Amino acid sequence: MAQSSSMKLLGARNMSCIVERMEWNNKMDLIAYGTEKGEVIIQRLNWQKIVTFPTPGEDVRVRSLSWQMDETLLAVGYSNGKVALLDAESETIISGLIYEDDIKKVYFSKAINCKEGLDSYTCNAKDKHKRYLPKLPPLTNIDPCLKTLDQKSFPKGSPCFLVVIMRSGKVHLLLLGALQAGSIDLTQHVLNPDQFDVYDVRLNGDFNAIYALLRDGQQLKLLHFHNQVLQDSISPMLELASHCAHILETKNYINDTQQCLTEAWETVQLEMDNKLTKYANSQAYGMISAHFLELLVFGYATLEVEEFLTLTEKGFKKIANSVDLSLNNLQGLVFKQLNGAAINMFYFLNTIAGFGRMTHFFEALISPDVASEAMRACGSFLLKVHELQRTIDALVYNMKLFHSWVIFTILRLSHQEIPDDMVFTGKENLALAEFFCAMEPEIPEPSEELDISIDKSATTSTTAAAATATAEEELPGDGSPAPPTTTRSKFNLERVGQYLENAYLTQPHPVNPAEVWPRLLAENECLAQCNLLVPHDKRLSLIQQRDKMFNAIDAVFHKPTESISASFKLSSTVICGDLQHLNAESAAEPDQQPNSDFVNCSYYVHEATQCDMLALTIGRQEAMVLEFSRGEDCLLRCIRVQLQPGPFTAQLQEDYYNLRFVDLQFYNESSLSMLAQTSTTATGARPHSYFLQFSLSAARNHCTQHQLTPLMKLDEATVTHSVHDIPDAAAFKALDGVCEMLAVSGSRKVATVLSDRRRKMTIFEMEIEEEEDDTEMSQTSFLEISKESVLATGSIDLEKHNDT
Repeated sequence: MAQSSSMKLLGARNMSCIVERMEWNNKMDLIAYGTEKGEVIIQRLNWQKIVTFPTPGEDVRVRSLSWQMDETLLAVGYSNGKVALLDAESETIISGLIYEDDIKKVYFSKAINCKEGLDSYTCNAKDKHKRYLPKLPPLTNIDPCLKTLDQKSFPKGSPCFLVVIMRSGKVHLLLLGALQAGSIDLTQHVLNPDQFDVYDVRLNGDFNAIYALLRDGQQLKLLHFHNQVLQDSISPMLELASHCAHILETKNYINDTQQCLTEAWETVQLEMDNKLTKYANSQAYGMISAHFLELLVFGYATLEVEEFLTLTEKGFKKIANSVDLSLNNLQGLVFKQLNGAAINMFYFLNTIAGFGRMTHFFEALISPDVASEAMRACGSFLLKVHELQRTIDALVYNMKLFHSWVIFTILRLSHQEIPDDMVFTGKENLALAEFFCAMEPEIPEPSEELDISIDKSATTSTTAAAATATAEEELPGDGSPAPPTTTRSKFNLERVGQYLENAYLTQPHPVNPAEVWPRLLAENECLAQCNLLVPHDKRLSLIQQRDKMFNAIDAVFHKPTESISASFKLSSTVICGDLQHLNAESAAEPDQQPNSDFVNCSYYVHEATQCDMLALTIGRQEAMVLEFSRGEDCLLRCIRVQLQPGPFTAQLQEDYYNLRFVDLQFYNESSLSMLAQTSTTATGARPHSYFLQFSLSAARNHCTQHQLTPLMKLDEATVTHSVHDIPDAAAFKALDGVCEMLAVSGSRKVATVLSDRRRKMTIFEMEIEEEEDDTEMSQTSFLEISKESVLATGSIDLEKHNDT
């Protein structure tokens, strides 16, 4: 018990609500905790709150917290199946995932450092695309606060896995928070799936295996799964995950641009919604074109047209300028943002298709045919963007011509002087006549639309699926065709607006008879169906073409998930101990465990010895520390300890005879921090709490060594030692209050304890020296202090609070 004096109280606070989860950052003086309200709060060591992230919904609880190694990024798992990545530096939600089941735990793995060899793939971490692709212009119209979770950028930093563990037993692996890197259903590997519970699942230090601690009936088991694809393809996976992150960011950018396009188009309609649309809605269908043509050809204006032209020249110019400005904004969004994003997407997909040709490295990750199909879908989307661009350009030209003609007509009818530059040429008059004729297009009959859809669905299977989905949306519940609805055309603005709807185009872009390529495709069916050419479906809207491209892109990343998931092979089953029968009440309340079935665990990767360390409790009285060697020897070292004194234990304090485990966590590779309470049957007696620092190096002589085999029964092959009988191993410190939760950080040399029904937080400084003096802590920004502490040497001490 030599370490009992190396612990000093820094401060304690009564919290405003119950704290359910805590986690220290391994490098910065930041602690994150989740409250009973579902909020996540990040604060500093000096109790200064940095940011509070609100709950994602009502009655949502925080299930798990995990900091990314050496970063300010925090992963949070919620009870409603949401996983959010929160950035403490920018105080924003970076990205999010949604699952259909309750979350058990989420965590970041350690940073991935790939070993390079002559036969290994060299991953280029730098973004080469920045050499060739211009940076996409920012979307100033999008409010960051209004973005949804899946519309954010993905985190940058050290490459690592994000592991999501579901209460149902499913485990999902994500690389760089973007690439779905496999999954496993643990219920498929147990004998009693109806008596199942998962406690923890961890990636090993080499990222080629996982450890799953779970309940199988009345046994506590540790399952070891090896994965050959992860072992052979970790470096190619990093390369693919990097491009996957770029693709997902580009998808989000396209969605954001689509939102801006919709808003800009609504602005155009709003500008036209005064006199122009009011006049259009007051006329019978087809009369607008007739009145304007009559005025253009014969110079005769009806009473309705004269009433429409009562606007002054200045007033109409104001409306014209507003419409022109909105249309120019629409042009810029399509030409710059949307076109640039489509080109970027094609570049990334082309790179992935190139990876697929390197079958030695990417055969298990990429299907070249699927990647090529995604490229073709992206090419089709780019053609649709150009088609929309031409449609908008035509509308801009026609609207400018129309506005000029209206101003010219107002001047002529009011007998004012007409400037020479306002006289229209024969070509412009012809364009005006065509524009007036197309103002109110003929609405096709429902049968014609159906015939067109059927003919079109016969071309490609993907278009058929889209047509079926669209048809299903338009059908009522009984499956019968919906009655046709006639919508009024507002000066035929629908020619552009139809591209922004999830429906087939009612006015396809007209074919230019002077273009040779469409005629060549029409005359040569084999050429039109060639996979080397990009198809151009003129019936699809921009939204439909975008969704078709996104589906093709999603198919590209199905193979990594399938290959990795199928490669999980159970190599060893370790039986750690026995548990009681799982009843329905304990299964329904995941946080409530009976004393005999209390299972808590902590995991640590020891790089120096190439070992994976797992500490777990078996009930309230017993704990076990497992050390798996990642070398070729496949050794397992185990030490089993209990809080109860042994038969030869010397005389102890009275409280030490009836201690029970409450929590435990690795402090570092050589120490295990434990939280214990006294168990008393006396009515109204308040239990005492103790902090126990257990030295693993001192207990190493008491561990047993085993060869890892397919089936191991550690409960029969190990001997339990009392923590009091191991010399210089246990250091006790009495704590105030009834303590229930522990959070420690060996790199930060701090420990936090929750007490008083998890409403009081107490912070201790660890490994202190007696001659240290207390000084006042600097109040500079948390990021400056945190980053300085990462770079500081062991001789630089952080300032502390003044006791007064």
